[in-house]
Amino acid sequence: MKRIANLSLVLVAVAAAFIGGCKSKTPPTPDGEKEVVVPCSGPDFFTNAKVFRPNSIGESMDQVTSKKKALTNARNELAQAIQTTVKTVTDNYTNSRSMNRKEELEQKFESLNREVVEQTLQGVRTICEKLVQTKDGNYKTYIAIELSADELVKQYNQRLSTDDRLKIDYDYEKFKDTFNQEMEKRKSGN
Repeated sequence: MKRIANLSLVLVAVAAAFIGGCKSKTPPTPDGEKEVVVPCSGPDFFTNAKVFRPNSIGESMDQVTSKKKALTNARNELAQAIQTTVKTVTDNYTNSRSMNRKEELEQKFESLNREVVEQTLQGVRTICEKLVQTKDGNYKTYIAIELSADELVKQYNQRLSTDDRLKIDYDYEKFKDTFNQEMEKRKSGN
């Protein structure tokens, strides 16, 4: 019985050492430097295959203005991320469609992109918000927002399927597949 108890202790110690060795170790901070932890940022707030997630900071002497600045900056970052992603998707989609009217289709997508980005930003939700007051009395707002990638694709589908000229060449499933592939790349890029 004593042997079993000792064997159990050895197994527990080996398992603990193994599990402890598997944890990711962060390198030490260089001498003279101090790590800064920024609220509403980090891996939990990265864009992934399902959502766009920008974060930002706004500072002002006025509490409301600090929030407006943070939200405006985050929305601008979101709009740029959407435009970049959709531009890549559009390029890949139109290339794969090999149509005679490729240039016309690309121009229509660009115009549509601006409209959809403006409309879609209304579907943004705040996933993190933290208000602090600095030592000099200013207010600083940390904010993270997100937008569903599926919601964005639905918005594009609605707009594309109502345009008679685009409807001829538009294939929703192909567009969605191309979009999802690009979102998967963004996931691995963070």
